[in-house]
Order: sequence, then structure tokens, then C-alpha cells
Amino acid sequence: MDATLTAEQVAEYLQNNPDFFVGRDELLRSLTLPHDSGRAISLVERQVHLYREQRDTLRHELVELVSIARHNDRLFEKSKRLLMQVIEARNLTEMASAIDDSIRGDFGLDAASLMLVGDSLPAGSTTGALHVVTEEEADKQLGSLLGGERAVCGQFRETDRNFLFPGRDEPVASVALVPLRTDRLVGVFAVGSCQPGYFDQSMGSLFLSYISDTLSRLLPPLLQRHRQVEPVLDAVAESR
Repeated sequence: MDATLTAEQVAEYLQNNPDFFVGRDELLRSLTLPHDSGRAISLVERQVHLYREQRDTLRHELVELVSIARHNDRLFEKSKRLLMQVIEARNLTEMASAIDDSIRGDFGLDAASLMLVGDSLPAGSTTGALHVVTEEEADKQLGSLLGGERAVCGQFRETDRNFLFPGRDEPVASVALVPLRTDRLVGVFAVGSCQPGYFDQSMGSLFLSYISDTLSRLLPPLLQRHRQVEPVLDAVAESR
């Protein structure tokens, strides 16, 4: 019977008996391991080296976590300022203006679009970031992007980008888009960058969802007010 121990058996024994080396200091000192430098080092030195590597890795991860936390904190403050301005908006034009100013100024992006969808609105209307299209137009151009409720990020087709951000001298290359819904599709909120790949499918979209949830709740009463006020203003203008 072969009584020779295999390396796997030794490893298993040591795993099952982690205190094996307690009281065997001389054995520990006699064990050596190869090092990257080419010289042999003791097991204790190897353990110290591994602990230092683990410490450096944890320190690097901690620095990254702190950096992410600070970035998220700044993002939250910017989102909060934008939402306060949106909540104070008295009409659709003021809301779109607040969004445009914040996205391009505070967030440092190149374009913003608040595209409203509805056959009862004056289709084709454009004021800054505010665009109005019919449901048929939205479904024809963005149908595949309107199926979900979460943000969709990517470069998109050129026709989609031009539809979301019309009349731009410098074309948008990368887009993050989220549908605005209540019991139905109210519109689309999109932000754009002229840098290809700025938005991608893996990036976080928490702030977009945060803003879009608020817009979805604020838009219906503003749209209702718009439908009530605009006919009155048109009638006054015609009577003059």
C-alpha cells in the first residue's frame, strides 16, 4: 500500500487544522517559498507580503468608494436643484427652460429634450428643450425605445438623435432617454452628449429615473392647464 501523501491531502489537512503550526515556530522558520524577486522567503514573510497586498487592495477600493460617494452626492445636489426649479415652473415653457439650463449648465451636458406626446397638443411646437409630437410620430420614430419604463442609454440611430434633438448645429452623438408615464405615455425626457460613448448601457441612470419620476407627476396638471389657457389666449389674440 502506497502511504505517500499527495499535495492535495496535505492542503486538506492544513485547512482542517488551521492551528497546526501553533507551537511549531522552528518548523515555520524552516519553510521557504519562492518570491517574485527570485530569492526564497519564509512562510511568515510570505504571509506579511500577502497581508500588505490585501491592505493595499482594500485601501484602493475604499478610495474608489469614497470617490463614488462624493460623485453621487454632487449628482444628488444637482438633481435636487433641478427638481426645485421644475416644481416652481408655472407652465410648460418654464419647465422646459429650467431643464435645459440645468442639464447644459449644472450637469455640463450638451443637450436636453422634453418631448411631449399627445394628439391634443399643437404638434410641431418647439421652444428650447420643449418639443411636441403626435403619438403616431413618437411610435414610428421611437417605438422600440418606448416599451420600458427605465432609462435607455447608448448612441442610438442618427434619425432617432435628430428626432429627439432637432435643429442642432453640432449633432448629438450619445443619448440617455427615459419615457415619462402616468397611466399612459406622456412624453420622453432625454439628455445628450456630443461625445460618442458618453452614455452606454452599463452606466448608472439613477438621477434620470429620479428626475423622470417627478416630471411624470408634474406634467399632467401642467398639460391640463395648457389645454385650458391656450384657447383663451388664442381667442383674446383674435379679438384684437
